[in-house]
Amino acid sequence: MKNKQVKELMLPLSDYAVVTESTTLLEALQALEVAQAKLPPGKPYHRAVLVADVQGNIVGKLGQHGFLKALEPKYAVLGDVERLSQAGLSEDFVNSIMDNYRFWQDNMDDVCRRARSIQIQHVMKPVEVSIDENRSLTEAIHLLVMWQTDSLLVTRREGVIGILRMSDLFRDVASDITSAECRDT
Repeated sequence: MKNKQVKELMLPLSDYAVVTESTTLLEALQALEVAQAKLPPGKPYHRAVLVADVQGNIVGKLGQHGFLKALEPKYAVLGDVERLSQAGLSEDFVNSIMDNYRFWQDNMDDVCRRARSIQIQHVMKPVEVSIDENRSLTEAIHLLVMWQTDSLLVTRREGVIGILRMSDLFRDVASDITSAECRDT
């Protein structure tokens, strides 16, 4: 694995769901379904869509967690629950806040209506970290762990050319570790 480069495992943008900032959640889900259908057998499903600005630059992504969070507008009032718990608030206290706000009390018609109206630019996670296509996979592992993210955008010079997903990297690392060559060292 030491000699492998990011470009050997990345998926090119053409194989991934890419939407614009003005895309609704519904449209993003439809783009995700189209991209999933193009995957070769045995390849893990995409867990996010990438978001491009009007110039075509990738500026963000929205994963499964973000999709679900966006469908419940009361989460915006509460803020980042993970940060609340990191600040020392107990799980019981955070749960009591959630009970008081009565999250997910709407019916699915309301949820579907929101999915048709919420633009992805308002709920996407801005791009925080990327890696050059010629960097090593061990460097990619380091970035994935340090940033606690499921994927890294892959760059060539200044432009994004693909995505390195943790699922693909994990599968490759696990295969290397369980190989006879690795066991015999």
